Amino acid sequence: MFSLIPREVAFFDLFRKAAHNMIEGSRLLKDMMEQFQNPIEQARRIKDIEHIGDGITHDIVRKLNQTFITPIDREDIHGLASAMDDILDLVEAIADRFVVFKVAKPTETAVKLAGILHQAAVAVGAGIDRLGQSHADLNECCVEVNSLENEADRITRDAISSLFDQERDPIAVIKWKEIYENFEEGTDRCEDVANILERIALKHV
Repeated sequence: MFSLIPREVAFFDLFRKAAHNMIEGSRLLKDMMEQFQNPIEQARRIKDIEHIGDGITHDIVRKLNQTFITPIDREDIHGLASAMDDILDLVEAIADRFVVFKVAKPTETAVKLAGILHQAAVAVGAGIDRLGQSHADLNECCVEVNSLENEADRITRDAISSLFDQERDPIAVIKWKEIYENFEEGTDRCEDVANILERIALKHV
């Protein structure tokens, strides 16, 4: 629990905007995996969301350079902005791989990992929404993200192991290994955000 009185509330508004945009990107990716009907168009929509995210990140950095007294440490502001941008970059990269690799349809593992990544993004958003609130408890969000990241690790490890055991096409192994690792890296970046939020909470106890 911590009390955080913002001196420049625009940062928190921008963080919430970035988080909600990132969640929308992860939702679109989840939908793409569950309803793989027009991957080129679905990937294009995700790319549009990623462009919006780049703009929000730019606004945060510009605001940081213009603000003398920030509500939280500068390194944490930059870290949050960068980590959320990284999540969305990976969401876009995954969608793009399905188009570039001409994947016929997602595997059951891809569907599961997309769901986990979306859940982690939602949990991150819940934590971001609480920034700047008096007596905000970020622990629940952080624990959930860490648990989801561990689950994504396990699923990815098992899926890659099965690839090498069962898949006879080496090109397919390369394609799916990269896709699975990008999913897992996306949850890693969610955990990065959770760790920064936890650090902020400890500083403002």
